Amino acid sequence: MTAQPNGTPPAGGVPRVRVAGTPYDRGRQYGTQARDRVRLSVQAYQRVFAHYAGWDWPDVRRAAAGFEAPIAAFRLAYLDEMRGIADGAGLDLADVLAINVRTEVMYAAKARQAPLAARVSASFRPLPAECSAFAVVPAPETPQVATLLGQNWDWLLHSAQTLVVLEARPDDGPAFVTVVEAGLLAKAGLNAAGLGLVTNALVTDADLGAPGLPYHVLLRAILDCATVTEALKVLQSGMRSSSANYLIAHASGAALDVEAAPGDFTRLYPQLPEDGVLLHTNHFLSPRLHPVDVSLWAMPDSAVRLQRLRAGATASATLGDLRVLLADHADYPHSICSHPDPRDHPLEQGATIASVLMDLNARRLWLAAGHPCRSPYQELDVSWLGAPATASAAV
Repeated sequence: MTAQPNGTPPAGGVPRVRVAGTPYDRGRQYGTQARDRVRLSVQAYQRVFAHYAGWDWPDVRRAAAGFEAPIAAFRLAYLDEMRGIADGAGLDLADVLAINVRTEVMYAAKARQAPLAARVSASFRPLPAECSAFAVVPAPETPQVATLLGQNWDWLLHSAQTLVVLEARPDDGPAFVTVVEAGLLAKAGLNAAGLGLVTNALVTDADLGAPGLPYHVLLRAILDCATVTEALKVLQSGMRSSSANYLIAHASGAALDVEAAPGDFTRLYPQLPEDGVLLHTNHFLSPRLHPVDVSLWAMPDSAVRLQRLRAGATASATLGDLRVLLADHADYPHSICSHPDPRDHPLEQGATIASVLMDLNARRLWLAAGHPCRSPYQELDVSWLGAPATASAAV
């Protein structure tokens, strides 16, 4: 794999959005450069929210407005970023806020259905597969080995047309790169401090959409962190609105998987590496979860995808090995490399939208836009993140 020249879109023509400056200025640059894709995100989620939650767009905007105060109290800068995105894209703040709380709307709708599952089975609307993630970390006696991180991001089909690579140089935190839906603050990514993040959606019977800190705001906050411990403090710092899994690793070899249910610090469930690997799909692994996990009811393919990750990921895995694993088709189409099920409603069909691989020590990131079984990985030039450590994985 060769690095793309600076300014050239990566695989699949995914736009690279480059921003710098204050939170509002970065947001406005983001909204301006990705204007068409941000507006497409809003249009697509109007249809999605109506289908999953039965809400028209004014309903969604009113619900999203309830998250404005918690976000402002947590980090006003993130609200400024969203206001800038809206202004740059020619939208209202309420529109951009709504897509940044799309998890809280959709998964809360699913959690509200769960107690009625036996009676609503004929109208059950499954959520699309939502990611297979991993970290491979070195043992203390082999610090020269790289820390590897990656995931397949699986989601609704429209997001293939809204994907962007956001490259940010904040004036108030570390530079970072994130592969994300246009208009959202963050998803999987890597920052200049050597901290990397991948993630999975989860859902419990406590996911009722109560205003609090939204999932995508917390993803953005983690990319402002310099260490794994600092990232854990971020997750502990307020009332979270929704369930999610945050798999966080650092070039130093530190790694932690944090399963989070709605609520405060008492509803965080850390998972530690076993034999040098951390693996996660879309259901809780903690045996001491307080809410009721309904993830496997909502996303039943999560179980087999985790089994396949466990079969293929080892502490000695190279990036080449992990590329093969992320293209795995066992249990197709509900596989690690996820494909649309033609039996599903068009608004319920999901697929792998992007596959991301990172070498945290070398500050290197590869992106396959689309299915990794057929889309080549291309390396993004992220040398602007700064001087890396000396260890680098073989690809």
